[in-house]
Amino acid sequence: QVQLVDSGGGLVQAGGSLRLSCAASGRTFSNYAMAWFRQAPGKEREFVGVINWTGRSTYYADSLKGRFTISRDNAKNTVYLQMNSLKSEDTAVYYCAASTQYILTSERGYNYWGQGTQVTVSS
Repeated sequence: QVQLVDSGGGLVQAGGSLRLSCAASGRTFSNYAMAWFRQAPGKEREFVGVINWTGRSTYYADSLKGRFTISRDNAKNTVYLQMNSLKSEDTAVYYCAASTQYILTSERGYNYWGQGTQVTVSS
C-alpha cells in the first residue's frame, strides 16, 4: 500500500504560480512513477503529467507543456507540481497518483491516489 497526501492548493490570481506537493508513505516511493491529474467542475479527470522513478524523465499533456513542471525528491518521498502562468481554466481539484508503470495517461493505470487539493484561479 502507498498512502498519498496532496497539499498546496489555494486561490491564486491569473498569471500567478503555485506549487503542489504530494507526500507518500508506505512502500518504497522510488519504485513508483508519479503522476498528476486534475478534475474541473463538471468535467472528467484529465492527465496533467508524470515523472519516472528516478526523476530524470517527465511527460506532460500537450496543452500544459511549458507551464507545468513535475519534480520529485525521493529522499523526502515527495513529488511536486510547479504551475506557472496560471489561467482560469486551470481551476480544478488536483490529484497525485502512483503507478509501477511509466507514461500511463489513463487514470485506470494508477493504483494509489491522493485525496486531492483544490486550485482556484481567479481572473
